[in-house]
Amino acid sequence: MLNERTGTSFNHLEFPTDVVLLAILWRLSYKLSLRDVAEMFLARGFQFTHEAIRDWEARFAPLLADQLRTKRCGQAGRSWYVDETYLRVQGKWCYLYRAIDHDGNLVDSMLSEKRNMEAAQRFFKQAVATVGHVPDQVTTDGHSSYPRAIRETMGSNVTHRTSKYLNNRLEQDHRGIKQRYYPMRGFGAFEAAARFCCAFDELQDYFRPRSIGGESISLSEQRRAFLDRLVVLQALLQAAS
Repeated sequence: MLNERTGTSFNHLEFPTDVVLLAILWRLSYKLSLRDVAEMFLARGFQFTHEAIRDWEARFAPLLADQLRTKRCGQAGRSWYVDETYLRVQGKWCYLYRAIDHDGNLVDSMLSEKRNMEAAQRFFKQAVATVGHVPDQVTTDGHSSYPRAIRETMGSNVTHRTSKYLNNRLEQDHRGIKQRYYPMRGFGAFEAAARFCCAFDELQDYFRPRSIGGESISLSEQRRAFLDRLVVLQALLQAAS
């Protein structure tokens, strides 16, 4: 039966909105190929091709990412940790710029074909626009582009620190996208890679377990929080679409 909610992005889909959303979430969150996701839904009585999932990802992953970015505007802390990691796209190495705050919350991420001054400036401008404020302090590695990029995009009042040790927390945080990326054996197109990385980071941050008063929360609490956030995410997408 067609999904005929006129005026929405989910117009005339052959499957319920919650099924489409779940397929996208599985694709982004877990080490599953497009065919893996299609087979898992087939076992649950929903028959669609891996190409359908590819199309849904292209259409709705940006919508998901935009909603989550808007939701967390203004929530990032004032101390940022910035680093890049390498991803293979069309057989070439590209650079994923990422920033988190002192508490590990996502500030922003951006895939770039180059690692240079222009890319660093573009990333900082995007990060400030995303969270709605400039930081008090930024910690990076020793790449020569950062001092000038920070100064010209965020002002000379922002303290810049370079420390391999202090930035270890972000290098460890790269493991999420690395572990998800390796089974895919690289990306076939830059646009698809940028779209996937953005949605992946937003989704990981949204579902990331938060501590309460500095104490870890139990597994049962994490599961309950996951389900609660999933309901909120479904409502956000349906309202936005």
